[in-house]
Amino acid sequence: MSDSNSNAVPNQTKTASMRQHDPSMLEYHAPRNVAIIHDWLIELAGAEKVLERILALFPDATLYTLIDKLPTTHRSGLPFRRIVTSRLNNLPAVKKYYGKLLPWMPFAIQQFDLSEHDLVISSSHCVAKGVITSPNTLHLCYCHSPMRYAWDLQGHTLRTEGLEQGFRSWLARHLIHKLRTWDAGSSNGPEAIASNSYFVQRRVRKCWGRDSIVIPPPVRMARAISNNTINSRQLLSVGRLIGHKNTDILIKAMHLLPDYHLTVVGEGPELSRLKALSPSNVQFTGWISDQELTEVRARSAAFLFAAVEDFGIAPIEALAAGMPVIAYAEGGVLDYLNHQENAWLYETLCPESVAAAVRGMSAEAGPELSARCVASANIFTEELFDKRFSEWVQRHWLEWNQTRRTNFRNNLGKAKMVSIG
Repeated sequence: MSDSNSNAVPNQTKTASMRQHDPSMLEYHAPRNVAIIHDWLIELAGAEKVLERILALFPDATLYTLIDKLPTTHRSGLPFRRIVTSRLNNLPAVKKYYGKLLPWMPFAIQQFDLSEHDLVISSSHCVAKGVITSPNTLHLCYCHSPMRYAWDLQGHTLRTEGLEQGFRSWLARHLIHKLRTWDAGSSNGPEAIASNSYFVQRRVRKCWGRDSIVIPPPVRMARAISNNTINSRQLLSVGRLIGHKNTDILIKAMHLLPDYHLTVVGEGPELSRLKALSPSNVQFTGWISDQELTEVRARSAAFLFAAVEDFGIAPIEALAAGMPVIAYAEGGVLDYLNHQENAWLYETLCPESVAAAVRGMSAEAGPELSARCVASANIFTEELFDKRFSEWVQRHWLEWNQTRRTNFRNNLGKAKMVSIG
């Protein structure tokens, strides 16, 4: 009697068991628990604007980030949600020196426990894509770039940091080598990668040996500017004031353009040095609100840009407002800037080339140029990003589940054969 009872299975348990072993009962389900991984939240830049749209598409997702010190004034696009940070976030005054913690970031990102999530989306320009996920978790990476300072921009990084020679240079090169090795190895984690530009797509292929599709970032389209408000001698630059943005080249060009005026919008560690370089026709505003930036755009005839950028959201925001862009002809901007169509491109990164491009643009300025600028920006709207990104995630999620069902059926068939044998 006891043996008979011990072999009996309640009906509810039988049903659950059948659901686990009968392929016909293994049905599709939407992601139950989504995790979004972002490197850090320090300031509102291009990567954070992309993050805002991804979070809007997954309002119930948990956000994981190494450090969250984003000012309250910049959090309007980050609605209240569960945010998990690393132990680096607890270091005193970490916002002032977080960049120096780079050697510890690969270790820190791998400490997040993502076992409860069945879909992980990393928004990565540094270490976010290096999170550890289980074989039952789909990991998709939206790549702003591989670690650019560890790959093709290593030389530029060493120069701008004053680390070209000496013992400190050797230590820096050794650290960069280790980061490069980790970056390449951890790129195997995501099942699929989307790059933010064709420039980054080529970098992903060269550095990681991975294929990726291109999904351009979302751009909030500014209202086109009335030509009646534009000062033909007013120029604008917007961005973080850090070394690789090459803002110093733009400022030096203003010495050659005494009849023009440049407004520099942004903050960063280079601010004091750049102010010391500036002639009287350069003004720094620091961080300003969207409304204030709209007003500055309304007075400006052109947008100056000197960075070798992965994509460059700020130039497209300028195009959307009807402003031509004067830019260095390298990097992601070549995805959407065309010389003498919506931009004046210069091939040599020097003040003289910038000044010549400004004068060339001024000779062609007018309503037709402004209309071409607006038209070229319209393929990068937030709505188009939402559509492209959602379709990319859904396609891989369906393929992932289909593969799991196929593997389940194959394994079940093998089990039956073994049983019969």
